[in-house]
Amino acid sequence: MEGTPTAPAVARRAEPRKVSLALQGGGTHGAFTWGVLLRLLEEESLEVAAISGTSAGAINGAAFAQGIAAGGRDGARAALDRLWGEIGARAAFSPLRNSPLERLLWGPDLSNGFAWQAFDALTRAFSPYQLDPFSLTMNPLRKVLEAVLDLSVLCTHPEAPRLFVTATNVRSGKPRVFARHEVTLDALLASACLPALFRAVEIDGEAYWDGGFLGNPALWPLYDSGGPPDLVLVGINPLSRPEIPQTVQEINTRVNEIGFNASLMYEMRAIEFVQRLVDQGVLKPPRYQRLFIHLIEDEARMRELGLSSKYNGDWNFLTTLRENGRAAADAWLAEHRDDLGVRDSVDLRARFL
Repeated sequence: MEGTPTAPAVARRAEPRKVSLALQGGGTHGAFTWGVLLRLLEEESLEVAAISGTSAGAINGAAFAQGIAAGGRDGARAALDRLWGEIGARAAFSPLRNSPLERLLWGPDLSNGFAWQAFDALTRAFSPYQLDPFSLTMNPLRKVLEAVLDLSVLCTHPEAPRLFVTATNVRSGKPRVFARHEVTLDALLASACLPALFRAVEIDGEAYWDGGFLGNPALWPLYDSGGPPDLVLVGINPLSRPEIPQTVQEINTRVNEIGFNASLMYEMRAIEFVQRLVDQGVLKPPRYQRLFIHLIEDEARMRELGLSSKYNGDWNFLTTLRENGRAAADAWLAEHRDDLGVRDSVDLRARFL
């Protein structure tokens, strides 16, 4: 009707862009991922739809997903802080920790300490089955998980991100991916089970070791299940090192990095090949989906850390890694936020081929 005032236009809030997260394992270096996740939680424009994680990545992912289900973004922040606070509190009594003088001399590196060298020699000479034939010793990580996680909410809450946890089947040599409704404390312990330290974790009659041997992390569940096209990998194991390792510690560190990055390299190569065919029109939607791959990392800082520091739970070390992760995520967002849904923000051929 003429003369009737027009209602003012109300800006509609843009829907957050959904992403999938792929979280690497790497012992207490997973505190770097803690910082990344805290920074991503501050981005209201992003929503995590699915997480695939291995070892520390799986544990971070479980805490994140449980927290989202129980209390949204604030719940996820609280769950992650509680997880790492518990790890730090228990690590304060670890026999492997450096003394104040050793921390001054060697920083987070444990490899020069007497306790680490004795531990290393013992685990090279005897298996967990020989050291504990009657299985009397509880995996200390179980106590941490029991104290901070209630995974039942993942199966009942519709807001929880989908969660995938990878472990290695000892007998078949194949990866086992536990989907959200299958994720238990045992599945998380299996994903983080280093065979030189712990007895294999038995689940439904099968024995499992660390998932990093065959998927660190497994990427295919994120796109095979129809997830969002943006896949954000949080890397904590350096892919490259410019110098040739020469000491025993340096060689062991590099062997560990190459071994636990191998499956990721293979998957990324396969993804790059398929994406190239999609871009060329050889493979077509909807059978083949165009993925956009992103990588949050800080290789320069992580290269400074040796293998033994993956066992270091010193609170100052953990919080330093957390802040490094937060800074890396902040830098990635500043540079690549607009790449989401548009293009890869990492050169797959340069990094993985």
